[in-house]
Amino acid sequence: MLIDWFTVAAQAVNFLLLVWLLKRFLYKPVLSAIDAREKRIAAELADAAAKQAEAQKERDAFQTKTKALDDQRQTFLDQAQGEAKAERELLLSEVRAEGDALRAKQDKALQGDRIRLSGEIVRLAREEVYGIARKALADLATASLEERIGAAFLLRLKEMKSDAKAPLAEALRTSSEPAVVHSAFEISPEQKAAIQTALNESFSAEIPVRFEIDPATLCGVELTANGQKIAWNLADYLAALESRIGTLFDSQAPASPQAALP
Repeated sequence: MLIDWFTVAAQAVNFLLLVWLLKRFLYKPVLSAIDAREKRIAAELADAAAKQAEAQKERDAFQTKTKALDDQRQTFLDQAQGEAKAERELLLSEVRAEGDALRAKQDKALQGDRIRLSGEIVRLAREEVYGIARKALADLATASLEERIGAAFLLRLKEMKSDAKAPLAEALRTSSEPAVVHSAFEISPEQKAAIQTALNESFSAEIPVRFEIDPATLCGVELTANGQKIAWNLADYLAALESRIGTLFDSQAPASPQAALP
């Protein structure tokens, strides 16, 4: 097969010419158009990103302002609640103070009434008991009764407990004056000797004693020394009666009203 080199050369030239024409009039404009489009797209993307950043910035600012307003509103609300609570506590304190003052006034009045009534009851009871006792004892006052009273005093002296005996022993030891034995009647010499002996034995010492008659010692015997004393007399029983009357009155006295406060 024969090759037509002229034809081959012509076709090669035509091909090269076609390539140059495509490059000159088609490829470069297409590349330029693609570059321009890419630049335009990049610019649009950059503008969109800037707008998005601006929008995000505005949204953040809006959220910050909203949070600040919420915080301020909560602060105002807490402050208002605190002031309302403080005002309520102040009012409650004033009400409680007024209620306490009223209760104290009522309690004081009731206490005064109770004391006056109790004193009156005790006074009347004491007068009646003293009157009856004095009359009965005046009718019964015999030597045997006086001996029994002296014997009761000696028994109390011998049965003294250590906590009561110790201060009396100290008083007898340190007193510069003789111990004094008071009685509502004249104590017989035998009883005086018995009391002296009991004192000496109880306190293991020679106790100087002076005997005196005292009508105020209601049917009894009382020994005193330097502020300490031991006694047996009807007054002890009257005092116990007075205490029981006071206890009975306290148990029957109405309780003071209590106001209920929130």
